[in-house]
Amino acid sequence: MSRARVARRIAAAAAYGGGGIGLLGVGLVGVLLAEAKIAEHQLDTLKGEPPRADGRYGMAFAADDARPLRFAVLGDSTAAGFGVDRGRETPGALLAAGIASVAERPVDLYVVAANGATSEDLARQLEVLLRMTGPEGPELALIMIGANDVTQLTKRATAVRLLGDALKRLRAGGAEVVVGTCPDLGTIEPVRPPLRWLARRASRQLAAAQAITVVEAGARSVSLGDLLGQEFRGRHEMFASDRYHPSAQGYATAAMAMLPTLCAALGVWPEIPSEQRGEGLHSLAKAAAVAASHGGTEVAPAGHWAQLLRRARRPLSAVGNGASPEGGDHPAEPGTGGGTTPVDPALSTSDSSQ
Repeated sequence: MSRARVARRIAAAAAYGGGGIGLLGVGLVGVLLAEAKIAEHQLDTLKGEPPRADGRYGMAFAADDARPLRFAVLGDSTAAGFGVDRGRETPGALLAAGIASVAERPVDLYVVAANGATSEDLARQLEVLLRMTGPEGPELALIMIGANDVTQLTKRATAVRLLGDALKRLRAGGAEVVVGTCPDLGTIEPVRPPLRWLARRASRQLAAAQAITVVEAGARSVSLGDLLGQEFRGRHEMFASDRYHPSAQGYATAAMAMLPTLCAALGVWPEIPSEQRGEGLHSLAKAAAVAASHGGTEVAPAGHWAQLLRRARRPLSAVGNGASPEGGDHPAEPGTGGGTTPVDPALSTSDSSQ
């Protein structure tokens, strides 16, 4: 069965409240549990909580009368920035500073992401967020979720349904939402075959199903799986000491991939002319499947179709060197690119083994 059909089946099961397909066959459980124990033993374990990054960013680059933008980050430990020592190195801080520099508005950052969170925790995080922001809620939200759903063997349809519930609440409040879909857990070095292969397959299937639900909710998704696979593989500097969570450099790489989509959701990122975008139009299921295998790819609504885009990245090195709340940040460098490139429609989606 093609990856597109699997993703559509999972999303459909989520929409109708079914449990959907389990992540793993029963016959493999014994082998995989043994492999998981070996991997867990080989991974160093980080202690503590992610550094706090909440605050106002970008005051130095905004007009005196510019109204702050409310930006929220929900999800798991990667969304919170677990694995780095400074708040300015977390994805939320990097992105808040980058958005502020592009939009020329200050950004108020609210991070409610939590270590170990699965999609089930998103409802609680939303309640915390609304207590922080007040009834108006956020104007822009980023969700990074899915890795713990895979490792904890959450049924994919259940995980996707819970993400969809959170998206509906955020969209109903008027927020623009971007979802960084499930990363490729097959990149974790201590995870060996066959667990590595199954983790990769489960990660990509969940990411594709997430993308379908995201677009159906009127939001945008960005695939992180293959991006992190290609750019992280064999590069220890991209990981924290536990060899599982990203390092400061790893988070900057992921943030750089998501910044253009967040800015585009706000309408402040340069777009290519609409007549040049036809090559990137696909059915939603096919677009979601292609994105799951090609990291850094955005899936956005386009009427009855979905638009696949690869956006030019802006370097975030300047942000990481000095981002801090209350106007003391250094925004992303302007960079050389701001355009958008449609993804090649000929990319295959038929390989269901990945």
